[in-house]
Amino acid sequence: MDEADFESRQARLLRRGHLLALDVLLAVVLVAMDVVVAGNMLKDRPDFAPLFQVSCLVAVALGSVVAVRRLWPWRALATAVAMSSAAAAAGVLWDPFAATALALGAVASVAPPRRSARALGWCAAAATAAATIAQVVHPRYGLAAAAGWTAAAWLLSAGAWLVGHLLRRRRWNAVCAQERRARRIQTDERLRIARELHDVVTHGMGLIAVKAGVANHIAEARPEQARQALQVIEATSRESLAEMRRLLQMLRRDDAPGTDLTRPDVDGLEDLAERVRAAGVEVELVVSGEYDLPEALRLTVYRIVQEALTNVVKHAAPTRCRATVDVSPHQVRILVVDDGPVRPGPEPGPGGHGLVGMRERAAMYGGSFSAQPRPEGGFAVAATLPRSQGGGG
Repeated sequence: MDEADFESRQARLLRRGHLLALDVLLAVVLVAMDVVVAGNMLKDRPDFAPLFQVSCLVAVALGSVVAVRRLWPWRALATAVAMSSAAAAAGVLWDPFAATALALGAVASVAPPRRSARALGWCAAAATAAATIAQVVHPRYGLAAAAGWTAAAWLLSAGAWLVGHLLRRRRWNAVCAQERRARRIQTDERLRIARELHDVVTHGMGLIAVKAGVANHIAEARPEQARQALQVIEATSRESLAEMRRLLQMLRRDDAPGTDLTRPDVDGLEDLAERVRAAGVEVELVVSGEYDLPEALRLTVYRIVQEALTNVVKHAAPTRCRATVDVSPHQVRILVVDDGPVRPGPEPGPGGHGLVGMRERAAMYGGSFSAQPRPEGGFAVAATLPRSQGGGG
């Protein structure tokens, strides 16, 4: 986040009612303290009345600055430094820059550290100058008292700056963590949508491409088989369009809350196998075990099997293929093997988009995934999804 944006945002947050009420309470306490101290320090002076009145006016003015320090931090700090310096040099202020320290704390809680640190330096310099001038003009209490007052002003200012800086740093870290969480959510959502689009588009387009190639090759010699291929293309394209509509409706779910969003799952694997058989792959599908899987896990199982069968169609058809889904109380095991020709395994690295999608889906559940050629020929895709993670039953 930009420093200027953060500063303006924090300044707005600090204007909340309960914080302003706290500043008013601090202002009242500060005024009362200054008035009591001024009365005790001036009671033996022959000019007590006028000096005490001036001290009271200065105390009220500084209290007013403290009351509005969160509304206008920099203006409040500049005003507090000027008034405190003048009053200390004139000998009518005895608190060691308390109002200045409180205003500096408000500045440090919203301003970047370098700017607020420079303000701390100016406050320390102003306190030192005011104490020096007061000691030269009316050396009433001695160098030890002046040095102690100056040291107390430094400590108050440094402590207030440190508290304000730590508060700002804490809020900065919280805002950054919130932004990282929002970006992570957006990234996860984009990846989820990308996986869904890939699975929907590549499966349908893969079958359509295979059957279109077959139809084009045998159109003149075997028109009946070409017609069958075109029928498969028509059915597959309709199903792909239906899934695309479902996905788009899911993205618009807030605008169409009543839409039926039936999602493919384990129960649809037989229909999936039929479509793959129509593309020239002899599929043997075996699904065993319990079926009480969460919806998200059912979709994950379906998509992994779908992508594995799509790869068989694209890279090995015509061939034989065996797809096994074993659902046990603790995990779901998926194995898709084909008898196609020997073909190289995936390149080193994450592989193509289909393999990446299957690997990511398995990783979401803390599972394992492998895709590699078989020594006797063909290819094998295996995934294990624990049911105790990522929404398992």
